[in-house]
Amino acid sequence: MVKETGYYDLLGVRPGASLDEIKRAYRRLALRYHPDKNPSEGERFKQISQAYEVLSDAHKRALYDRGGERAMKEGGLGNRGSPGFGSPMDIFDLFFGGGVRMRGRADRRGKTVVHQLSVSLEDLYNGTTRKLSLQKNIICRKCGGCGVREGAQRRCPKCHGSGMEVRIHQLGPGVIQQIQTVCSQCQGQGEWIRPRDCCLTCNGRKVVREKKILSVHLDKGDVIRPGDLKCVPNEGMPVYRSPFQKGKLILKFEVKFPEPGWLPTERLRQLQAFFPPQEEVMATEDTEEVELSDYTSHGSTGRRPHGEAYHEDDFEDGTRQHVQCQTS
Repeated sequence: MVKETGYYDLLGVRPGASLDEIKRAYRRLALRYHPDKNPSEGERFKQISQAYEVLSDAHKRALYDRGGERAMKEGGLGNRGSPGFGSPMDIFDLFFGGGVRMRGRADRRGKTVVHQLSVSLEDLYNGTTRKLSLQKNIICRKCGGCGVREGAQRRCPKCHGSGMEVRIHQLGPGVIQQIQTVCSQCQGQGEWIRPRDCCLTCNGRKVVREKKILSVHLDKGDVIRPGDLKCVPNEGMPVYRSPFQKGKLILKFEVKFPEPGWLPTERLRQLQAFFPPQEEVMATEDTEEVELSDYTSHGSTGRRPHGEAYHEDDFEDGTRQHVQCQTS
């Protein structure tokens, strides 16, 4: 007999619903009330996600069935190991001010995935469609990310899910000491999965590898510069505890320019015939004509003290000729 049915009512399932029924109900409601489709239902979506987070976890669900939302807020599972503390590790925060131990909190935001896409000038001029093959880890849909088959027990039998165990040391005749330490079997996780209870789809890893093909269409004449970024919503990594919410996929464009000499001389002449002739630039008497060459950073140019640049050609006939650069 459950104490409250609020979370069950939010998902539209009966209190005795299986994990598969809960997942199906959440998937249906998440698609219906997602903020991208219904911006005005943001609060409703948060409530649905909160209900799914509790009911999809056997440990939290058992606590909710016994004590309702109040038990969840008070952290009832932690009271089993140390009465009065919301978490088994809160006792350490009491003595050390919370500065010694850093609480491991998962990032609930969906992570952004960046993918580099190479295109040529010809692709941008004519338009093109590129296919991207994406592979990423997603939460296992079979087990809902818990890593165990339906109905299996995943709570650690040694610490009963608290993540802590109490060891007793005898200091002398009639004198004993109780020490609370991290559970040696589950390493403080509160979960321990037997190999025979692992989910057959993800083998207990809680995530599976998903391969997806995306088609990216570039319209004819799109103005795209090297390094430009484009965004594809909901194709990044999933949000913590909400496997049907995902982050963004960022496409970073690399524009490939033609190599020198890519156009034959004859074709170049034909192309120049379509344009008006170049205007001759009139040079004055004090104008000096120079040629440009490709610059590399591996030359023999050096640096003198006081910011003076020199080159090996500066030294001719034992003389030193240089130009001093000034900045203001």
